[in-house]
Amino acid sequence: MFIVNVEGAIYSDGKWLLIRRSDKEEHAGGLLSLVGGKCEVEGNSRDILERTLHKEILEEVGIEVEVSKYVNSSSFVTETGLNVIDLVFLCEHKSGEAYAKSSDEVDDVMWMTTSEILTHSDAPDYLKENVKLADIKLEK
Repeated sequence: MFIVNVEGAIYSDGKWLLIRRSDKEEHAGGLLSLVGGKCEVEGNSRDILERTLHKEILEEVGIEVEVSKYVNSSSFVTETGLNVIDLVFLCEHKSGEAYAKSSDEVDDVMWMTTSEILTHSDAPDYLKENVKLADIKLEK
């Protein structure tokens, strides 16, 4: 079985919204990340990926977004052996001022350009790849 995780590549005014994951987080604690989280078991439901993304973004950084395009999917295994499918969606910032709302999950929020992300030492390779792919989606 897999955990299904969704992430928002949130874009506004030439920059991407990133979080610094809390050191308390099991996976990638202390590193930069897109905003998102895992889907909960709901039984029969519709639009679970989009609804989960809206909920996680609001809970973690306190903003509203519009989910616009699918970016990519990948899979990975966490440090504790959990199998995760990760889906990234391009999102547009609609309202609210981003802040570290969930201190258990988020230490800080920051808006960064693509080039700043690609050269940042705390940006893992998978984040850099997701941002490059999301950047391409912006142009289409």
